[in-house]
Amino acid sequence: MDRGKRPDRSLAALNSKMYMDLKDIIREHSLSFLPAKSLFKFNAVCRDWKLQISSPFFAHSQSLFCRSTSGFFIQSLDGSPSLIPIDPSFCGVPDPLLKFLPEPVDIRSSSNGLLCCQGRAEDKGYYICNPVTQQWKKLPKSNVNHGPDPAIVLIFEPSLLNFVAEYKIICAFRSTDFGDAVEFDIYSSKGNSWEVAGEIHFGARATRMPNPKSGLHVNGVVYWMTISGSILAFDLTKERSQLLQNHDSRGILGEFSGKLCKMNVFGNSVSLSILDNVHSNTMQMGSQTKMWAGKRQVVLDSNIVGNVAGDYSVLHVDSNMLVVRSQGKAFWYDFKSRATKCIPGEFHNSRCLPYVNSLVSL
Repeated sequence: MDRGKRPDRSLAALNSKMYMDLKDIIREHSLSFLPAKSLFKFNAVCRDWKLQISSPFFAHSQSLFCRSTSGFFIQSLDGSPSLIPIDPSFCGVPDPLLKFLPEPVDIRSSSNGLLCCQGRAEDKGYYICNPVTQQWKKLPKSNVNHGPDPAIVLIFEPSLLNFVAEYKIICAFRSTDFGDAVEFDIYSSKGNSWEVAGEIHFGARATRMPNPKSGLHVNGVVYWMTISGSILAFDLTKERSQLLQNHDSRGILGEFSGKLCKMNVFGNSVSLSILDNVHSNTMQMGSQTKMWAGKRQVVLDSNIVGNVAGDYSVLHVDSNMLVVRSQGKAFWYDFKSRATKCIPGEFHNSRCLPYVNSLVSL
């Protein structure tokens, strides 16, 4: 009889151990998915959690797993930067005005928790910073002129094997040696230096120059909308450029399911098209292959947005959300729940950059 009861006691002890270890399971495997502001709150839970969150290894892990857009940095007309979180209880930074930088700046680009800013002093120097940790680095000066409003794209893809953040910046600029041409200046954090790519994109008339505020990186390729509505693409690996035909200059570029997409407003709905084949213009005559495919219609909830059919513009799109602006307000559409919600804060005619509340270390 006694022997028959022993397995029950062993099982009870095992269940007790599993219950006691639950807090450790949460600490080790769940905290990394939370944005920085939430983690700072959890510092007060206990000493073990505080030590975990303050660890450099945890900061690296969080930068890998917390990748969803949690807010938007905007540059107002008077030049002041600010952060508008999608949910203020989960996203925030100590100094959204970026006064921890040595001079006033304009935000040029953002990528997975890092910002690329340009100083307003005479040298127009670039800064890379994390507004959560307030770490920053001033980049060396480039040997070429990027112009008064540079077409800058910051590229930072967190890697499991790289504990030090490695990033690149690419700037498409008007060539000074060749008329109607665009060249590409690339900064790499590995070498801490700028280098002009060998590729030169010819035939870039004034209407085909890249729009400085439209740059986007998707799977190793950087894209810019041009004034005429076409899309300038630059492959970072091959260092080759290409002009993609697009007949609507009012659209905005985004990333959806790992592919380039474009958004256009039609009445009370938004149309999403995905880049399917960049070589469609070289196909044989009669081919049914199209450059853009997978068109998807998104209808915003009029009870939330109001009766503003066609009177809004797309600010941002990714695989999780679509963000539009109308009459100084911003609304986001969740692709999974299909719910439309209002983002607190004012979105007037200001530049809007997606932001991830990350602990990534510079």
